[in-house]
Amino acid sequence: MVIEMNSRKTIQGIHHITAIAGSAGENVAFYENVLGLRLVKQTVNFDDPFTYHLYFGDQQGNPGTILTFFPWQAMSPGRNGAGMVTATAFEIPVGSATYWQERLLHHSIATRSEQRFGEEVIRFSDPHGLPLELIAAGQPAAVANTSGNPAPDYSIKGFHSATATLTSLKGTSALLMNSLGMELHVQDGRRYRFSMKNDTSRGLFYDLVIDPKAAKGRQGSGTVHHIAFRTRDDEEQLLWQRSLLEDGYPVTEVRNRKYFKSIYFHEPGGVLFELATDPPGFAVDEPPEHLGRALQLPDDYEHMRSEIENNLPPLREDAASPLTAS
Repeated sequence: MVIEMNSRKTIQGIHHITAIAGSAGENVAFYENVLGLRLVKQTVNFDDPFTYHLYFGDQQGNPGTILTFFPWQAMSPGRNGAGMVTATAFEIPVGSATYWQERLLHHSIATRSEQRFGEEVIRFSDPHGLPLELIAAGQPAAVANTSGNPAPDYSIKGFHSATATLTSLKGTSALLMNSLGMELHVQDGRRYRFSMKNDTSRGLFYDLVIDPKAAKGRQGSGTVHHIAFRTRDDEEQLLWQRSLLEDGYPVTEVRNRKYFKSIYFHEPGGVLFELATDPPGFAVDEPPEHLGRALQLPDDYEHMRSEIENNLPPLREDAASPLTAS
């Protein structure tokens, strides 16, 4: 079933997804050394400056590739359920699924495989229980050396999609199609896949799994905090803010997150949505070749740098250099 997109502007894809973790060191070790992502920014939570906010993505930190974390060491495990993004999916090249299954097994990570809309899906969880997926899509992988960090031809390309679990379809589907300009791309049983229109972007799919009996999710370690969608610039973001308010959604004021500007609202099913601008990007406070190497602070917290640095745990066993990939 395909529904034509309306005449309004359309969301450009997933910008980033933000989740909650436990140990910051375990978080960095897994996403750098196992999944091969780059730590493109280490900064702090705007509301809790003694907690990291870590951003992982591709080498340039492009929108559509960024998974971010608030690592709270003492945070109890959450419960994935209704009203949450319950799976974050990365795209891997066609033909690389076996490589990734063997790689994850080498790191003692259990996986499950399935077919979804004609694509091979590998399901697993990170060390703190966050549900992840690798979906073989796009260009086929070339033959590559499979030692060390993920071989370039097999590496993660960015987001493929995200899946939310909801108890009802109606209110959220109306928002996605009528207000955000997505289309219902395909359906299989209780799974509804909505697509966004941007041929050059990663993360063009948002899936809803409808389960009327699903227990309500509870945030904690191993759960997604919110999902952010892309807007081109400040002007377009203000247009989205105005149109969503007109449609009756309680959108926040614009908040400056240094690397992008954001507006937030809860969609009818309970998931926290953010609309984030593509610019200015992660190179505003350090050169591209040095992304993620040093702690960057919001201007309001720069006067607290010494206190913050003394209270944050080290990210790596050797703080002066990245962990060695296994």
